Amino acid sequence: MSAKHPVISITGSSGAGTTSVKRIFEQIFRRENVSAAFIEGDAFHRYDRAAMKAKVAEQEKAGNPNFTHFHAEANELETLQEIFEEYGRRGSGRTRTYVHDDEEAKLYDCAPGCFTPWREFEPSDLLFYEGLHGCAVTEKVDLARHADLKIGVVPVINLEWIQKIHRDRSTRGYSTEAVMDVILRRMPDYTRYIVPQFSLTNINFQRVPIVDTSNPFIARWIPTPDESMLVIRFANPRGIDFPYLLSMIHNSFMSRANSIVVPGNKLDLAMQLILTPLILQLIERKRRAS
Repeated sequence: MSAKHPVISITGSSGAGTTSVKRIFEQIFRRENVSAAFIEGDAFHRYDRAAMKAKVAEQEKAGNPNFTHFHAEANELETLQEIFEEYGRRGSGRTRTYVHDDEEAKLYDCAPGCFTPWREFEPSDLLFYEGLHGCAVTEKVDLARHADLKIGVVPVINLEWIQKIHRDRSTRGYSTEAVMDVILRRMPDYTRYIVPQFSLTNINFQRVPIVDTSNPFIARWIPTPDESMLVIRFANPRGIDFPYLLSMIHNSFMSRANSIVVPGNKLDLAMQLILTPLILQLIERKRRAS
């Protein structure tokens, strides 16, 4: 953690909706004139697409059918921690981009499934990470202790699967069966490396559908925001103005002393109201430390 060079970490599983949350942060940054250096978690995979396929085959041959990108050893978490530390000390660091598809390949002049060269951060007010392991704690790393604001994005599991299936089918050309296989192979790593992070976050945003999602593998549509509720849990509710939030967000209510429930279509408003003051606090603390 660093008063002078703060780090914001958004953590969520594949298909959880972290990219949508990132867009809301970008709106806040733009409105409040905050410059951010961005890191995508995919940039710190240890292997490119071809090498990962070879590694998975190697692990399966060795008796481990569940080696996935969720696993700590499939990612350069030590390098990510070094960059968090460097940014906290000096406000500098580097990142790269993992190219997913042909559209991104044209943008970055790099083959799909490969990484772009490393590039240095531009001068910035804060560092923003979005990916799988923003609060990961293993025997080798403790990324959670380097982040000044930690946000978890964690839909209920069936909704998360529906979102992943629809995304991977529509944007990556996978079949439902292929996505199901990935989900099942990832489950051990999901429970070991992803789930524990949500106990280390400052705030969790959990979307809960209010329609039947009992069989996510045959769902024809992703439940819409109007068909969802959003549970927002604060690890430390001290200083959170719940009466103000309840007055500003129609049909919201408190479910516990540290949790507020809002309609799913109020995600943008809720995040703007909750996160803007926290971001401004980080910037004010930075100003005082400079």
